[in-house]
Amino acid sequence: QVQLVESGGGLVQAGDSLTLSCAASERTFRGYGMGWFRQAPGKEREFVAGIRGSGGSTYYAESVKGRFTISRDNAKNTLYLQMTSLKVEDTAVYYCAARASSLSIRTNPSAYNYWGQGTQVTVSS
Repeated sequence: QVQLVESGGGLVQAGDSLTLSCAASERTFRGYGMGWFRQAPGKEREFVAGIRGSGGSTYYAESVKGRFTISRDNAKNTLYLQMTSLKVEDTAVYYCAARASSLSIRTNPSAYNYWGQGTQVTVSS
């Protein structure tokens, strides 16, 4: 069982930056592909970014490409999401997720086995 705990959310203004962290309990963290998802009120959960277990490959949703950066520190069992040039439409609860395969990046939430509790990001205009 992998436990994931997100942190770093908050209220910011449009154009600001924010970095989210996700601490994992699993000592074999590098064996898990990781992803960030978000869910706005009244909308389905959507893929934001994913990263392979080694950290050598990443993939982004078009809506965040060039503004967000996903990374991981396997020595610290931690996943990050650096968000810059934030927009009002980035407002959502952000979740980190782990899947028991380090070799591919998946965008479908159903491909992930473990989820954090979420952290709220609110961007004001």
